[in-house]
Amino acid sequence: MGGRVRRLGPDRVAFLAALVAPLGVLGALVPFRDSLPNTSVVLVLVVIVVAVAALGNRLAGALAALWAAVWFDFFFTQPYQRFTISRPADIQAALLLLVVGLVVSQLAARARRLQVVTITDADYLTRIHDTAELAQSANAPETVVDHVTAQLPEVLRLRGCRFEYGTLIGHPPRLEQDGSVTWGRRRWDADQFGLPDTEVELCAFGNGRFYGRFMLDPTPGTIPPLQARLVAVTLADQAGSALDTAAGR
Repeated sequence: MGGRVRRLGPDRVAFLAALVAPLGVLGALVPFRDSLPNTSVVLVLVVIVVAVAALGNRLAGALAALWAAVWFDFFFTQPYQRFTISRPADIQAALLLLVVGLVVSQLAARARRLQVVTITDADYLTRIHDTAELAQSANAPETVVDHVTAQLPEVLRLRGCRFEYGTLIGHPPRLEQDGSVTWGRRRWDADQFGLPDTEVELCAFGNGRFYGRFMLDPTPGTIPPLQARLVAVTLADQAGSALDTAAGR
């Protein structure tokens, strides 16, 4: 009587992919590293991290991000085939890969819980990457806040956006962390009706502390998809983290 074939669950498959996929993809790209810019390689790795997190969970996504950063260092930073980095630009690229990978893995895991297609759109990933890079290099958190304020109208197709520092005032509709919209105690069907035709707040938190809110001015008749709303939440989180880092200095 033959033994039963043991099937691997999605989480185990995701952990296996987190260990194998970054190494396999980077190994395949090694012959082209002289012609491939590191930013392109980073975006490829971020897509892998997204796929792993969507298949498994946050921990699998975080492991994929860490492993991708390690093998990126080994294969694509000088001196090659050594776990050392000699150039500041390569150090920054490796750190950004880790930061962006962790951020996007959280986003992908959140999308997976909502049973939606995970975010692999290059434009969305580039916006998250650019904001993370700015947060690493900006001397003032206001620079990151201004950057996100300029990004949100493009992501959500808004008429405008502004940022308010300080405490919450009033009870406008709110874009929540899971991409849903609430208005008072009611849930607004953003997938069918888009954002309400009034200012919508998107709060910026850093380490659990409230620092302000982005006030969104929706364009009537537009329906930003859930993916776009999740990206907007992630950008706001990055601004909140920048403000929290500055407050702790």
